[in-house]
Amino acid sequence: MINKVRTIEIVDQFIDNLPEEVQEITVELRKIILDSSPYLKEEFKWSMPNYTYNGLVCYIQPAKTHVNLGFHRGIELKNKEWGHFLQGTGKLMRHIQINSLQDIQKDIFSSLVKSAVALNHD
Repeated sequence: MINKVRTIEIVDQFIDNLPEEVQEITVELRKIILDSSPYLKEEFKWSMPNYTYNGLVCYIQPAKTHVNLGFHRGIELKNKEWGHFLQGTGKLMRHIQINSLQDIQKDIFSSLVKSAVALNHD
């Protein structure tokens, strides 16, 4: 079933309290994520926005000067053509560090989100 409510208030409030440039990046990433799949549910876990569908899919992790777009099963995305975008050395998770709005590559990020959702289509 598709969740008709796409955003939640706690994430709105979280974004409102971010520094302006980080806020702009976060808002754009949120839009890309939600536009990429109607199945994703927005949640607020581990002090950051997370997006789920049959389990964890991706997250937005703002920092002081950048924002990470992370994938909970990112290691499984590494073999795709966009794998060189993904950073990290953890067991499963990978992320993309975005330092400015100009770093956002909407089509690539959207493809990554779609592929991450597909990993949970069990």
